[in-house]
Amino acid sequence: MENVIELPVRTLPVRTLMGSGPSEIDPRVLQALAQPPIGHLDPAFVGLMDEVKDLLRYAFQTENRLTFPVSGPGSAGMETCFTNLVEAGDKVVIARNGVFGQRMAEMATRLGAEVVTIDDEWGQPVDPQKLEAALESNPDTKVVGFVHAETSTGALSDARLLAGIAQRYGCVTVVDTVTSLTGSPLYVDDWGLDAVYSGAQKCLSCVPGIAPVTISDRALEKINQRQTPVSTWFHDIGLIDGYWSESSKRSYHHTAPVNSIFALAESLRLVKQEGLERAWERHREISQTLV
Repeated sequence: MENVIELPVRTLPVRTLMGSGPSEIDPRVLQALAQPPIGHLDPAFVGLMDEVKDLLRYAFQTENRLTFPVSGPGSAGMETCFTNLVEAGDKVVIARNGVFGQRMAEMATRLGAEVVTIDDEWGQPVDPQKLEAALESNPDTKVVGFVHAETSTGALSDARLLAGIAQRYGCVTVVDTVTSLTGSPLYVDDWGLDAVYSGAQKCLSCVPGIAPVTISDRALEKINQRQTPVSTWFHDIGLIDGYWSESSKRSYHHTAPVNSIFALAESLRLVKQEGLERAWERHREISQTLV
């Protein structure tokens, strides 16, 4: 008989996290994460799903029905938006002023899009005049992608202005708010943003591996008019919506990361408790302290 080997719990060093993410996590969030899991179709969990969606609408400042967390990191949120909105042959304009603008361009290229890039120096915001010129030269553009707050440099672009330009040319927008959600002013509805994704591990001070997403009616209309199936089963919003919708009968899609959603719910409750404007101001004050 093989000898039994006792293996102690593996512990890692406790760090003070001061990078762009992951960030420090509130003890309440860690406590929520450590709860025993329950089934992803359990009525109690379904009730929590509805609460999370309402809290995400508050965080995004939107009334979008289709607002939910994608199972995966911020890049999974990015891929969800692009794979649903972009078909092969579509013309897509991407603003690149850092790592994640470049990642947007790579994703759109992999989907077979005709990608037009506009480039700004890393550390600088996206130049609205360059976007206007690109759309004027490419009137058949269908999607515009840009990063609100570029994680790799900290550059904050004028999302409202950029989205307004895109709308004038009949384009829907894909907007990266991984670093800005609850960390700086963000008004999805008032600014006219269409497909917006984020991550839980930055200003939400939650665990990595969960990506809040919100989809406007304009973007959903474009998705519903697709001529080809969405290229990925896992990120097909039509299928995901069957699980996250408010209908009384939910359809199974995948096993949701229930403990991560426990944690996300608690992070969002803390934001609601503090108030968005105070959360924005807190992040601004701390960033100025470190400059």
